[in-house]
Amino acid sequence: MTRFTTDPAVLVLEDGTRYAGHAYGARGTTLGEVVFATGMTGYQETLTDPSYAGQIVLQTAPHIGNTGMNAEDRESRRIWVAGYIVRDPSRVVSNWRAEESLDDALETDGIVGISGIDTRAVTRHIRSAGSMRGAIFSGDAAGIDPDEQVRLVREAPAMAGRSLSAEVSVAAAEVTPARGERIGALAVLDLGVKQATVDNLANRGFEVHVLPQDVTIEQLRAIDPVAVFYSNGPGDPAASADHVDLLRAVLDDRLPFFGICFGNQLLGRALGLGTYKLPFGHRGINQPVLDRQTGRVEITAHNHGFAVEAPLEGPFDSPHGYGRVEVSHVGLNDQTVEGLRALDLPAFSVQYHPEAAAGPHDANYLFDRFRDMVVAHLDSKKDSQ
Repeated sequence: MTRFTTDPAVLVLEDGTRYAGHAYGARGTTLGEVVFATGMTGYQETLTDPSYAGQIVLQTAPHIGNTGMNAEDRESRRIWVAGYIVRDPSRVVSNWRAEESLDDALETDGIVGISGIDTRAVTRHIRSAGSMRGAIFSGDAAGIDPDEQVRLVREAPAMAGRSLSAEVSVAAAEVTPARGERIGALAVLDLGVKQATVDNLANRGFEVHVLPQDVTIEQLRAIDPVAVFYSNGPGDPAASADHVDLLRAVLDDRLPFFGICFGNQLLGRALGLGTYKLPFGHRGINQPVLDRQTGRVEITAHNHGFAVEAPLEGPFDSPHGYGRVEVSHVGLNDQTVEGLRALDLPAFSVQYHPEAAAGPHDANYLFDRFRDMVVAHLDSKKDSQ
């Protein structure tokens, strides 16, 4: 049974807008970028996705928590959101796989939340004004002077310009054996990788080496990788110069490369393209994307507040000299670049999450496309020897 109290809580945005509700999860104060996620299921996967570090996440689905939480569905070692906003938390946990309530899990990981507010009103406000800094003040902190609360919010760091990779990455390399016929070692730069991604790659025959975000090109080469993968993760791609430099060295080595989400933005920057902050980002499991190679429209899972600047029509030359590049996937809601493909190198990326542990699975084929690219690259090297 989820515990409910009448403890007060208030959500305060940097423009001074306030929403009063009830404390949910841990009590205290939390600051971050307030964003909304549109998925109607998969809240546990959202909460444990490292890409949400530094963000106060609002669920647009009104009823949250009825299936509880369990260890098997966690995407990482903890809950990463900076705060959590829901309208109607479930009063009971009614799933045979549940091991604890969502409320208890939030308390255990120290996540301050708020419930009982009009989440539709907050969503509409963010869609009009854009994502902004905010704070949840719950319990005794809800009684702080309102002007002081706004001051604290406005002094919090903005997401633009923030590098958060070091906060979510592993401290030492972790290896998952290949399942089935082994292709070779795959170097995964952990910028906030999810367990479902590791599982999908291991299932395709890769021995998955999850590497710390500060790994050097010499350390990466030492595992003799057949390819390199950049994961999803939080933060501003413009603040990740070291990761871009590492990727340029990977491209110079002509190693096959696949990047998702943050990895897509970093491939863009490595190729010489710019990135920019979206007004309110794409978050949820119902984003339509056109795969230009197949002509299919996929429903995909997203969590990104930044995007790549690139010409949408036709191939173009990489400003950094990596040959021809094309936009491979386009978001149909706003024509955002959702994928890149290098035409003269074995490298491609997408802006969304093909592992989509909570669904949908329309884009899971991309792991097969990556495996096929790596196998073809290895075969070509054998033929040339």
